[in-house]
Amino acid sequence: MLENHARIMKFFSTADEVVGRKKLQKMIYILKKCDIPFEEKYEFHFYGPYSEELTLRVEELCNLGFISEVKEDKSNYYQYRYRVTEQGEEFLNHSQVELPPLENMINNMKEKSSRFLELVSTMLYFDDLSKQEVEEKVQTVKKTQNYQETEIVEAWEFIENLRRQSLH
Repeated sequence: MLENHARIMKFFSTADEVVGRKKLQKMIYILKKCDIPFEEKYEFHFYGPYSEELTLRVEELCNLGFISEVKEDKSNYYQYRYRVTEQGEEFLNHSQVELPPLENMINNMKEKSSRFLELVSTMLYFDDLSKQEVEEKVQTVKKTQNYQETEIVEAWEFIENLRRQSLH
């Protein structure tokens, strides 16, 4: 019944802690695009791919006491920290859900900024286009982010590296 919730819990358990709602959205989306079986539907939103389903599932997991959400006041905005609680670990111990090894992929993403993950997830959102068309699309839909050529090259390398990791 709670299979999708359990997958998200496994993600949090592996990640230890995720800082930021936007980062959380992008990390799950990127894993999904690397053929990790997350089933949340995504649409293109102001900050790139966004899943209302993921937002609701995380909220439910917080309400169940399986994930803790800590809201931090950062002068001009709020930042959220997520981690699995003891009850969440207990729930996972009884869960039959399996995911491929995600630790390296998650750690690589945690090291990156939300801005960079927004670029990567946007590029993956348009992965049915040619490389050149993806880059043109990014410059159009993410004009205000002013991504530089070096960032786009780094993002392509990052995607390639993650996809290699997902095969192991």
